Amino acid sequence: MKVVILAGGLGTRLGEETSIKPKPMVEIGGYPIIWHIMKIYSHYGFNDFIILGGYKQEVIKDYFANYSLRSSDITIDLQNGKQIVHNNHAEPWKVTILDTGKNTMTGGRIRYSKPYTNGEPFMLTYGDGVSDVNIPQLIDFHKKSGKYATLTAIQPEGRFGIVEAKEDGTVTNFQEKPKNENSWINGGFFVCEQQVFDYIKNDDSVIFEKAPLQNLAKDGKLGMFKHYGFWRPMDMLKDKQDLNKLWDQNQAPWNIWDKQEGR
Repeated sequence: MKVVILAGGLGTRLGEETSIKPKPMVEIGGYPIIWHIMKIYSHYGFNDFIILGGYKQEVIKDYFANYSLRSSDITIDLQNGKQIVHNNHAEPWKVTILDTGKNTMTGGRIRYSKPYTNGEPFMLTYGDGVSDVNIPQLIDFHKKSGKYATLTAIQPEGRFGIVEAKEDGTVTNFQEKPKNENSWINGGFFVCEQQVFDYIKNDDSVIFEKAPLQNLAKDGKLGMFKHYGFWRPMDMLKDKQDLNKLWDQNQAPWNIWDKQEGR
């Protein structure tokens, strides 16, 4: 099953860094966040990726085109231009990178991936969010549901902290941004059937989270896999700082592969 990753966003709330690179290439612990996402899937044996690029998609292409050079020792013969890679540490990935247009919306980008999914079910996620979601359990849930698409739902943290107190006003506890147990939001990490493409019009302005998902839900063809574990998007600079802190302290919950491989 192929993994489709949306990676064409501008990431304007991440400051100056996204003026020179697309949001999925912003680094956590020295690796682009899209690398972390791919490592999550690869841990479960999914190594065939379709990256839907847009804004500065050439940066993504350059990164993966030169991946072996970045991660291995090399010998370069300057006279004939030959290169020998030693101790190749490259991942076992096949990566297809599509230029889906700078201003194309999420639905339009997904539509561009159709010819590359080979008429088979596929996984889909955003290129700016990490999680410790169990992918095999997600796929099994989707297959049993009979739906056209299944999204991974998470409980968002509250916007404000909660103060608990006795009737006389004595504070007994303070919870900083507790999770809202009564609501669920779309956390990405979809599993999709080919029928999903039928819900996306041939229009680059289609936003996947609007008409396509709404109509799938209306037709009873959209499922929800509840994930109670870790999930975090990288929307703002603080998110990036928090994720880097978790990684640097060897406490990154999404690192399910092998405890950062000693890096």
